[in-house]
Amino acid sequence: MPTAKLRHLAFTARDAVELAHFYRDQFGMRIFHTDPDGSQFLTDGYINLAIIQQALDGDVPTGFNHFGFHVDDVEGAMTSLVEAGLPKPASRHTTRPFAEYRAIDPEGNWFDLSGHGFLPSTEEH
Repeated sequence: MPTAKLRHLAFTARDAVELAHFYRDQFGMRIFHTDPDGSQFLTDGYINLAIIQQALDGDVPTGFNHFGFHVDDVEGAMTSLVEAGLPKPASRHTTRPFAEYRAIDPEGNWFDLSGHGFLPSTEEH
């Protein structure tokens, strides 16, 4: 099996815009996508950082949320996870152009699976 590439980390923040500006200004990351809810997506050209706007009526706390793998064969990765006794990854129903599936590891940590990657298709390398 080819090595999956860790390409995406996500945090939930009380103020996604302010936190994105911190990473932009302090580390030179580039904001490449903003969701209607204010969630921000940055990149250093290699790893992407998703800063998800916390919903006041939501139950997701601030802090680390999930990570994501770019894989060559999404179906093969999903089959392997199921064969390892984990639930089948679920389709991500979102307007975000990233991460087709959400999965969990044996400890219950969320991670995304993407066959097309975490940058807009015009920027993938």
